Amino acid sequence: MIKNVRLESVVEFYDDTEAGSGQMDIEDVPRAFGWPDLPVHPDLMVLRKLALLPSFDMYSLRILLRQHGIPVNDYGTLRLSKSKNEELTEYMTAFTRPLIMHIYGEGDFSIRRFEDLVALFRDPDVKKALAKLKIMAARLEIRVEEVPRFLEDYGDVFLSLSYYRQAMESIQPTVGEFLQALKQIQENFQLRQDINLMQTCAYLSKVINLLMSRLAGRFEAFDRNTADLWRKVSAERFRRIQDDITSYHTTIGGVLCGLTIKMTAWQRTFPGKESGGPVKRANFVFTQMRPGFDKLEALQHTAPTLPKLR
Repeated sequence: MIKNVRLESVVEFYDDTEAGSGQMDIEDVPRAFGWPDLPVHPDLMVLRKLALLPSFDMYSLRILLRQHGIPVNDYGTLRLSKSKNEELTEYMTAFTRPLIMHIYGEGDFSIRRFEDLVALFRDPDVKKALAKLKIMAARLEIRVEEVPRFLEDYGDVFLSLSYYRQAMESIQPTVGEFLQALKQIQENFQLRQDINLMQTCAYLSKVINLLMSRLAGRFEAFDRNTADLWRKVSAERFRRIQDDITSYHTTIGGVLCGLTIKMTAWQRTFPGKESGGPVKRANFVFTQMRPGFDKLEALQHTAPTLPKLR
């Protein structure tokens, strides 16, 4: 199942550069596979629930699958790949370095990365490892036996933030190109006679700027709260940050999913600034880019208010 360029949930049977994408509406699947109308096939019930999700990214799925009563027993399939984890190393440093500095300062050269903290649990020198774990527990104001869970949760929550931040930054260049293309369409003497097209371009410019601004604002707020954590660090204060960030997963995931799909479609169709003429671009904007943005706008309004860490 995928979200197509119109941000509709469909079942995709093939995706080929030459043949295109073979898509089927959810309600057409029973006919294709010979399922009876009644009773409703259990797979169709699952597909209908999945179709309602605003995003299929792994962090949103963990939350939304539970909400829709879909059992997910093997969460190992809902984890980032090794290669994606490596891609996010630079982003994660901003969150893991303060933790390491708070616990060990500059004096311990054996603890330089988040992985080094986790590796303490596998250190063959038990006394040495236990001594460092006691330091960690004391600084975080938790019991030694609670340290593994704290580190696991800390890594997960800030890995998710790094994942979404990378997704936002990856589409920013194309967003800029698309907004410039909209401006050129609006300035075209022939096309600006089309009132509906002009209204569409104005609407898309307004909504995209709003969505990108709100995304950036939330990441800045997360950064401020994370920085505030180290003024008086404790597991309780971290849990509050964890709850705040997690509460935004479905909103951020859904908005980024929609924007990524739209910008990818634009880039594939018009890979260069000179690709396609004004009329072709205008038609694509009207028929492919506009549909679905009302969903992103509505999703944006469901985002909770981010409180300041106290």
